[in-house]
Amino acid sequence: MGGSVMDFKQLEAFAAVVNLGSFSKAGDRLFLTQPTISAHIRALERELGVQLIVRTTKEVYPSREGKRFYAYAQNILRMRDDAIAAMTEAVPVVRGVITVAASTIPAQYILPDAMAAFCKSYPYAAFRQICCDSAGVERLVADGEADIGMTGALMSGSRCSWRDFAGDELVVVTPNTPRYSVFLKEGIPPEVLLREPFIQREAGSGTRRAYERFLAAAGINTEQMHVVAELEDPESVKRSVARGLGISILSRRAIEEFCSFGLLLALPLTTGVIERRLYIGCRKDTRLSSVARTFLDETISNFQKNAGDDRDIG
Repeated sequence: MGGSVMDFKQLEAFAAVVNLGSFSKAGDRLFLTQPTISAHIRALERELGVQLIVRTTKEVYPSREGKRFYAYAQNILRMRDDAIAAMTEAVPVVRGVITVAASTIPAQYILPDAMAAFCKSYPYAAFRQICCDSAGVERLVADGEADIGMTGALMSGSRCSWRDFAGDELVVVTPNTPRYSVFLKEGIPPEVLLREPFIQREAGSGTRRAYERFLAAAGINTEQMHVVAELEDPESVKRSVARGLGISILSRRAIEEFCSFGLLLALPLTTGVIERRLYIGCRKDTRLSSVARTFLDETISNFQKNAGDDRDIG
């Protein structure tokens, strides 16, 4: 089997190619060039004497032997992580890199404050953030590509353990004009949303899931709304609303600054408040590093101080 010895970098490269189905994406994830990823795969294949990855013009996928080896590679990498976590627990200094996958609202309006507060207490800690939709957060955490996840919506059949750690209020967002300011005192009736141009979030958005459930319960068929745009992030939505493209529904956290500048109005619905919960969690069968566990526990504690008990989900 040759004189070379496989190493962790080669195993990480192989696992990333299998997980992502792409040499270039694996390189981006591991901060390596595509030729380096290819070299790691070739070195493994030479040592094992089998083809691990099949590469065609349309796709990249593991061979039969590659699928078998993938399970071993995952176990080896997990054992390495567990060993590091166990040993670092004996070290009094909390240090290391925490990879956090977060959906849009937590990523933009919760995680920055949480990271800043944590690094003030633990200056040897560092973060890597991955921003994606709620489904992506669960996948990254479940696949072991992120230590911790923050999301506003949970999928079914998760391999992750989630805790309800914060609340989030959604409001109708409009331009600051007399047409909409008349609703400031009493709130805006849901049926008004059917006749106004509406800017909605993308299909995987936890925000969209929350307001669609609420409106359906209020008797509003969201398929009858006059949708003028579907945008993937709150910044684009609120700037489009401010310029008069339409109205929308967003997290109050996302629009506070624009409202304080007088660019937007935040209107409650007359039928009640749209509330949802935000969740933080990790993979069920993984032992977190000391620094990741400390961040998880302290983030939950900080948000729950004045908000009652948190709840385990799954």
